[in-house]
Amino acid sequence: MENNTYKSGFIAIIGRPNVGKSTFLNRVIGQKIAIMSDKPQTTRNKVQGVLTTENAQMVFIDTPGIHKPKHKLGDFMMKTAVNTLKEVDLILFMINAEEGLGGGDEFIIDKLKDVKTPIFLVINKIDRIHPDKLMELIVQYKEFLPFAEIVPISALEGNNVDRLLEQVGKILPEGPQYYPADQVTDHPERFIVSELIREKVLHLTREEVPHSIAVVIDKISKRDGKDMIDVMATIIVERDSQKGIVIGKQGALLKEIGKRSRRDIEHLLGSKVFLELWVKVQKDWRNKAANLRDFGFKEDEY
Repeated sequence: MENNTYKSGFIAIIGRPNVGKSTFLNRVIGQKIAIMSDKPQTTRNKVQGVLTTENAQMVFIDTPGIHKPKHKLGDFMMKTAVNTLKEVDLILFMINAEEGLGGGDEFIIDKLKDVKTPIFLVINKIDRIHPDKLMELIVQYKEFLPFAEIVPISALEGNNVDRLLEQVGKILPEGPQYYPADQVTDHPERFIVSELIREKVLHLTREEVPHSIAVVIDKISKRDGKDMIDVMATIIVERDSQKGIVIGKQGALLKEIGKRSRRDIEHLLGSKVFLELWVKVQKDWRNKAANLRDFGFKEDEY
């Protein structure tokens, strides 16, 4: 295809926490670059996933779930999500078909009303509802915003995702290929490694440790003359009791976190990995600007 018909652009995926944005992004890109958890608000930074086809390059930005902030970290996440809307060519407003319209959606709709960017309503998790409910949702949401497209999907099952990508391709402007064809994210490996570890902590601690977890990568280095990468990371918690939970009885839970993390990191880096994990208490870090800065959150965004 001739260069002048090539399309490219940036697409924000926005929605309440836990509607399936990361699941969708990982489905589209074909490998795990976004943290997935059944707990809300797991995405803290913008994660860019790049899909390159013969005719287009789509750069997806998975924003933190929009919600009313309760602390400085929440402010950071909220500002990140809203600022993203001004930088993109298309917004995918994703909702959870099972939960329907709630106060959180109205909060987001209010933020979208002043946006000039085209908006698609993406109704996710349609495999879990009756078709009649789907029609009711479409009618309900159309009253709020003039959506450019409404596309029901199941990110987990893959239903209708190809059709959504087709519609995205149609609306994107003509443009250059921003990234090499084989690049799937613009995040440095350190960020993705830290997210993979944080995901395992969230999965294994369930409700016992909320979102007071941060993971700092202290070191990633290749061992001389060997197919081995050394990774040293610190898991940050807010209270001594949380440290005990993360470590577990006789260190059992931390060992399991390390085992599962190492498996994913080896897949990401394509090499054997020696992973060393530490747990450290930083009291009330989510409300301290210095801690947020140290843990990778940009100062001008919180």
